[in-house]
Amino acid sequence: MPPVARPKGFDPDTAVERAMTLFWRNGYNPTSPRQLADHLGIGAGSLYNAFGSKYDLFLATLTRYHDREVGKLTDALTTQTGPVRDRIRAAVQPFLSADEQAGCFAVNTAVELAGTDEAAATLVRRMFDRLRDTLRALIDEGQRAGEIRPDRDPAALADVLMNTINGLRVLIKTGRDPAELHRILDTTLELL
Repeated sequence: MPPVARPKGFDPDTAVERAMTLFWRNGYNPTSPRQLADHLGIGAGSLYNAFGSKYDLFLATLTRYHDREVGKLTDALTTQTGPVRDRIRAAVQPFLSADEQAGCFAVNTAVELAGTDEAAATLVRRMFDRLRDTLRALIDEGQRAGEIRPDRDPAALADVLMNTINGLRVLIKTGRDPAELHRILDTTLELL
């Protein structure tokens, strides 16, 4: 039987983007192949022909998230000027609005799959490592500039910041008051 043709105008890149929003909102397991096909406006056969499987498409969406979203965050942290604490605060604050109740796709995936899916866990670790390395470099910069106490271990402080940022991304999903989350961020930054 010949493969099912893709619909006219089907763009795999756009499909990955749209699938990412669905997986981000629903999670991997609750999202059915039928939901994906409907959300993408394609037949199930086209979905499998284009991506191989729901799982392969999911991994493609995680990779896209890493490249785009984590890249935006690390760029925001490294390309801005000014005091390190202010740069971290400015980069993290957009995630703490009531509009962000989908949370972080990487954190959501870690909670859902990291204990059972090595490929997903590896991608999520890569994202977390990239952010932690960026935070560590910022802390080093802040220590050299005299903004952050020099007797503190930059790696340990980066881990504390990572845990705070990831925890905030979980808390926003619970409908917590963004003002409360800003206080948590500010308190963590004061520890530097």
